[in-house]
Amino acid sequence: MSRKPVMSDVARLAGVSHQTVSRVINGAGSIRPETRARVEHAIAQLGYRPNSAARALVTSRSGIIGIIGSSTAQYGPSSIQRSVEESARQAGFFSSSVTLAAVTRQEIRGALDHLSRLAVEAVVMIAAQQDALNVVYGEDFGVPVIVVEGDLSGSGTSVGVDQVAAARLATQHLIDLGHRDIAHVSGPDGWPEAHGRTRGYLDAMLAARLSPRPEWKGDWSAARGYALGRDVAADRTITAVFAANDHTAIGVLHALAEAGRRVPQDVSIVGFDDIPEAPYLIPALTTIRQDFAAVGHEAIAMVKAQLSGEQCSSELLPSDLIVRDSTAAPA
Repeated sequence: MSRKPVMSDVARLAGVSHQTVSRVINGAGSIRPETRARVEHAIAQLGYRPNSAARALVTSRSGIIGIIGSSTAQYGPSSIQRSVEESARQAGFFSSSVTLAAVTRQEIRGALDHLSRLAVEAVVMIAAQQDALNVVYGEDFGVPVIVVEGDLSGSGTSVGVDQVAAARLATQHLIDLGHRDIAHVSGPDGWPEAHGRTRGYLDAMLAARLSPRPEWKGDWSAARGYALGRDVAADRTITAVFAANDHTAIGVLHALAEAGRRVPQDVSIVGFDDIPEAPYLIPALTTIRQDFAAVGHEAIAMVKAQLSGEQCSSELLPSDLIVRDSTAAPA
């Protein structure tokens, strides 16, 4: 076929009506599986691509969702943004992403103005920082807004991993191994995830009737982890460390090695996030794995529910402890 295929070509090849093809493309649920398969096969065979602009004129819906993220190289927020974009594509949405240079009311307002010109149907806000969360809940977006990660309450239209439970899991692993003097190198102020992970550490320590160590305030980076790790290494009473993320843990590992303290023989360490490099460190890092794909899927499922006028709620998602070589019973 020399010309670009149109919907009527798909209908003719599949042996169905023009309306049936339209309903399949728009995700209608009342199509028989065999009919849907026949239409999808015809679409693939012809290489047909729906005209989103024409569809928007007919349905008064753009099929576009906006995604707002902050400018960060952190593994967690960047992984979440990718998972939301992929889940949106799989659900048949187009997405337009805006990365904030700074998390301010002015920047977020500018991002919303940009997305409104695209007639987005909903916005997914990856509110990794408390400032972003404050702005989101203080603004009228005019369209449904799904908050990802920043809101740890698990209430309303928010999606995320239970950071407190995950940190409890990490700390409890060290307690179960027999450690009693456990340090926590935290994330920075202003990040709900950092606050949640510190709270989980404190919960586990107090539940085991252990005295929490004074908090070492990190900033998610390996450099800061190294600087604080030197202080940790100097305290010979500490036998285990829970680091707020894997990059921090990498810095602590280096500081411990430099000080001649062996991991895990002298000090055990647990990270958080399970970055791709975690299994290849020496020793391989025990860490918490978050299911970022599930976060993206849940966010888009909530978008669909909001657009359909359904009542929706989401519980915080669980995480997994990945035990590797950096933890062992104290000597």
